Amino acid sequence: MALKGKTALITGSTSGIGLAVAQAFASEGVNIVLNGFGKKEDIDAAITSIKGKGVKCLYNGADMTKPDQIVSMVHDAAKEMGSLDILINNAGIQHVAKIEEFPPEKWDAIIAIILSSSFHTIRTAVPYMKKQGWGRIINNASAHALVASPYKAAYVAAKHGLAGLTKTIGVELGENNITCNAICPGYVKTPLVDGQIADTARARGITEEEVVRDVLLKAQWTKKFVTTDQIAKLALFLCSDAAENITGATIPIDGGWTAA
Repeated sequence: MALKGKTALITGSTSGIGLAVAQAFASEGVNIVLNGFGKKEDIDAAITSIKGKGVKCLYNGADMTKPDQIVSMVHDAAKEMGSLDILINNAGIQHVAKIEEFPPEKWDAIIAIILSSSFHTIRTAVPYMKKQGWGRIINNASAHALVASPYKAAYVAAKHGLAGLTKTIGVELGENNITCNAICPGYVKTPLVDGQIADTARARGITEEEVVRDVLLKAQWTKKFVTTDQIAKLALFLCSDAAENITGATIPIDGGWTAA
């Protein structure tokens, strides 16, 4: 793929899906800007691993609830790397609770981290992409951008909003050689989903094993968790020349969940 030497900024990339995507892009010669929270030793290990693939790697700890930090991160990435070619909005958090018990502060945080942060990154990154005449924007939108589940009011609302943002940016930038697409995974075995399993068990009054069998994978007809490697490979494809006419799309990778 002609991606070698380009730069990708990936939010929420110190673990889970984001880190897997960062590793995959680094393997194709893409310089990486990591973002996210975590233990210093884990972040240092991720940076070392990515640099070991022969690319540049920076870390920016911008808080995705702070617009000024988000804007500074994008500008710093472009300045320090010399370009900003690929933006992947992956940061996210989750909270599971009945609507009447849903904490307003959790609503605000989830909307900020998933939806509003993507607006701020895209708004700041697009001028760089327009100037160089090429760009790829990918939003990790989840199957919950297409369907709903109970007890996840904020997450489903944020992901539906992200799908709408994706479509708008896709059509708005169609003539600028900049694409914007959303990857919509089903359940992926990550630390975030591990937390969901415990929370959902409490909310529904069932065991964690029942959550996996009867809730998470019930509608995934393959009965398999999506893997981070599968998501990373789809992201790579969306940045390839073969995908230059795919834009504004919400692409499920969900074991058939949203097909039925």
